[in-house]
Amino acid sequence: MSARIDRFAARSDADLLRLVQSQPLAWVISGSAAEDNFRATLLPILVETGADGRIERLVGHFARSNDQFKLLMQNPKAVMLVLGTNGYISPSWMHDKTQAPTWNYASAQFFVDVEFFEQPEAIEAHLRQLVNTMEGQASRESDTSAWKVDDMGSRYASLSRGVIGFRAKVRNVRAKFKLGQDERDDVFRDIMAGLSHGGSAELRTWMSDFNPGRG
Repeated sequence: MSARIDRFAARSDADLLRLVQSQPLAWVISGSAAEDNFRATLLPILVETGADGRIERLVGHFARSNDQFKLLMQNPKAVMLVLGTNGYISPSWMHDKTQAPTWNYASAQFFVDVEFFEQPEAIEAHLRQLVNTMEGQASRESDTSAWKVDDMGSRYASLSRGVIGFRAKVRNVRAKFKLGQDERDDVFRDIMAGLSHGGSAELRTWMSDFNPGRG
């Protein structure tokens, strides 16, 4: 008996990489919800990939005022959640009004082991890479000059001492790209038309990429 194909799975490692790079803000969740050690923090992240393009580590930093990093030093296992493009799908867009409303999205759960680094040179290299990456995207979107760490002047030294860096080694990934793959062709075309009139252009692009030749 053949294995069931998951129509919402990532098609390749490139889909996961695109997801994280397009929405580089992740929930870092650790501990047990039933215990006092449960913590959840939203943090910007960078990606480290292997030679095969697979995501090997997610890299970021905690403020030292956030005690989650101390708990992770005791138990380094965590889950990192990324929500990418998403949007409501309205039956009002469709000729077939018996369709139910839904929500399309791209998301991933990364099960990780967290390792910390705090050498000043390593922290500086990480912060500069993070700023350069985020500012490169921001300047492209707004057509302005990118901000640089050096623009902070003497404030940088004091603020950088208030963070601790981490590399989260990926053990497993559960991803879901619910982008209309299960819709009838006529319904899919109606959704794409609806998204083109005031809907999410980004979601429409992702849906088009995951459904070549449709709509």
